[in-house]
Amino acid sequence: MAQRQEIAAVYAAAMIQGIVLVTFPAVSAIFTSAAHYGLSTTEYGGMFIPQAITAILSSLLGAGLTHHIGGKRVFLLGMAADLVSMALLFVSQFATGNHPLAYAILLAATACLGVGFGFAVPALNTFTAAFFPKKVDTAVLTLNALLGLGTALAPLFAMIFVGFGVWWGLPVLMSGLTLALLLVSLRLPLNEITRPPGQENATQVRPRATPMPVRFWIYAAFALVYGICETLNANWATVYLSAGLGASATLASMALTVFWVAVTGGRVLFAAIEKWCPPQWTYRALPILLAVAFLAIGWTPKSHPLLAILFFGVAGLGCSALLPLVISFGQRELTTITAAVAGGMIGFYQMGYGVAAFGVGPLQAWAKLTLASIYGWTTLFALGLAALAFLIVGRPKAAAG
Repeated sequence: MAQRQEIAAVYAAAMIQGIVLVTFPAVSAIFTSAAHYGLSTTEYGGMFIPQAITAILSSLLGAGLTHHIGGKRVFLLGMAADLVSMALLFVSQFATGNHPLAYAILLAATACLGVGFGFAVPALNTFTAAFFPKKVDTAVLTLNALLGLGTALAPLFAMIFVGFGVWWGLPVLMSGLTLALLLVSLRLPLNEITRPPGQENATQVRPRATPMPVRFWIYAAFALVYGICETLNANWATVYLSAGLGASATLASMALTVFWVAVTGGRVLFAAIEKWCPPQWTYRALPILLAVAFLAIGWTPKSHPLLAILFFGVAGLGCSALLPLVISFGQRELTTITAAVAGGMIGFYQMGYGVAAFGVGPLQAWAKLTLASIYGWTTLFALGLAALAFLIVGRPKAAAG
């Protein structure tokens, strides 16, 4: 019974983390509106730099902290940081008359969000792998499907609250849910399990003087490039629809919703058909689908925003299983550094997030590239993912390290 409660708490945390993560992009129209925050495109992109930096640092520090204070406390620290982030976002609306102050509060809010994501998500992946040691790939896909469900719900909630003229209702709602989860989780054991079955005598944390296995850096490169591809869709879809294709705010939000619904649906689908479509096949095929989606998005005519929304759905399907699978493959192969794999993958994923979140603004301003052309060129990154996927699963399994 206790483990059932722990599993329920972990899965609920994944959904809440997903909503919190996409809260900022979901209300991007508020941030760039002259009637509210009045941020420029570069300022909007720069808002996510603290998030990327703190997520990288916290995810890379998470394994060491888990070793010293335990996974439960690391997880609780992450959720507490999410709570502070949502509270700061709510407070920032009262400073919109002072642009520098409002922007500083937003930067602090995204910094806290990065801490929350970097601590909580690796812990959730590690807990899930431990709960279901015989079905790690499926379990991690299910966890990330719930996280994806949260990311799909965020723009829907944003549309509702913005429609009623109370956009700040979203951070208020998430503050309440996060606080409730924190209080429930404090009472649960959330047992420490950072080693895979059959590896009880494996070294939990690699000595500092020992370098990471070469294979780790291939996994890390995949996570970084994936972060660029996902973030170009997740953070810029609404801006592309509204500014690039002249779509309404409702259609722009729909693009983000469709993307995350496809991400979630893909994770559920590929977990369900694992027996007929092995994860290794899925892992090799999805980057190709993602490349096709980027080409299609970049070539969408301005008069067809609904077509762009469809292509964002294809991109979401292409992204769906890639991050969960690279984490589960890495945890299973890199057995000597299992405790560090999830955090490392999230850290490099966040590096890619930072590159895409901030890089689009300067590319538009300095290189005079349109969002359409940026989407088109990102096809090359998706093809790079395909090459890395074959390096990761294109050889027989072997113990690494």
